[in-house]
Amino acid sequence: MSRFLVALLPFCVLTFSSCVHKKGAGAGGGGADGDFVNGSALPDRQEGVSFMSPNVDRHRFSPVYFEFDSFQIRAEDRGKIREIAQFVKSEGKTVIIAGFTDERGTPEYNRGLGEKRALAVRQALMSDGASGGKLQTVSFGAEMPADSGTSDSAYAKNRRAEFGVVR
Repeated sequence: MSRFLVALLPFCVLTFSSCVHKKGAGAGGGGADGDFVNGSALPDRQEGVSFMSPNVDRHRFSPVYFEFDSFQIRAEDRGKIREIAQFVKSEGKTVIIAGFTDERGTPEYNRGLGEKRALAVRQALMSDGASGGKLQTVSFGAEMPADSGTSDSAYAKNRRAEFGVVR
C-alpha cells in the first residue's frame, strides 16, 4: 500500500500544481490569463474600485435602455455609445458598465441578462474605438431599480446599463 502511495505522489503533485491560478486569472482577470469576451480580454479589477465606491462618478453619462428581455442596443442610444467611446479614447479613464433588469424573471436569469447587457454595451464601445482594457462590466440584475414601481414605464426605466467613470 505504501509503494502505491509513493508511486501516486508525483502524479498528484503534477495534477494539483497545474490547478494553481496565476495572478490576474479568473473572474475579472485580464491579460493573457484572464477572461475573454468576443476575443477581447476583460481588464483586471482595480483594487478598492467598485461601481458603488465613492471614487466612481456614476453621473457623467446617462443610461442606455433596453427592450424587454433584450440585450440589443437600440438605435436611439447609439449616440450615447459614441459619446462614451470618444470620452474613453480621449481621457483614457476606466469606465465600469453596470447592467440592470426589471424585476420580472428569476434572480439568476436577471443577473445573466444584466451581464449580457453590460457586455453588449462594452462591445459597442469597443466597436466605436474605446479600448477594451478600459472597460469593466458588472451585473446587478433587478437589484437597485431606478423606479420601484410595477408599471410598464417603471420597468422600462429599470432595463438599463449605467456608466461609472473611475476618477
